[in-house]
Amino acid sequence: MTEYEKMIAGELYNGLDLELTLMRRRTRELLGSINRSCQDLKEGVEGFERLKDLFGAFGPGLWLQPPFYCDYGKNIALGERVYFNFNCVVLDVAKVTIGSGTLIAPNVQIYTAGHPLDWRKRKEGLEFGKPISIGEEVWIGGSSVICPGVSIGSKSIIAAGAVVTKDVPEGMIVGGNPAKIIKPAPGY
Repeated sequence: MTEYEKMIAGELYNGLDLELTLMRRRTRELLGSINRSCQDLKEGVEGFERLKDLFGAFGPGLWLQPPFYCDYGKNIALGERVYFNFNCVVLDVAKVTIGSGTLIAPNVQIYTAGHPLDWRKRKEGLEFGKPISIGEEVWIGGSSVICPGVSIGSKSIIAAGAVVTKDVPEGMIVGGNPAKIIKPAPGY
């Protein structure tokens, strides 16, 4: 298996592999162009076409306010009407799926990347990724962190500053560090 194939499969891989390094460089060059934009990137706006080169897939109605950062981009699949506010980071060494109608506030961090607990493996430069799935009509508050392997159910709300380390059931409001269920979202 190539290091990319290992990475996508969730196995330990060498992040310093030449193929992966070149893929990240290409993404950073594209992000440099996107992040220099002085306007929101949404359909009909000059520069929106660059998002087609960045993301693996997205539906109509995508709205992104630069700056935005990610590792590869192609491992990110977005539904319809997804909104990214300023300064979001998605470390997409594994698949990131974000459902339609999801709102992502400023400074949200979505991390699929992880490192072995054994220092000897880290010393070898090995790392891994676990996919993240975010349902439809989710609202993720500012400066929240979504950790590797987490699934967030549709219509849930992640309070500002939450650190989500475990799955969130559909229709729940969670907050805190680590995030805990506060109560059902309105309508549940």
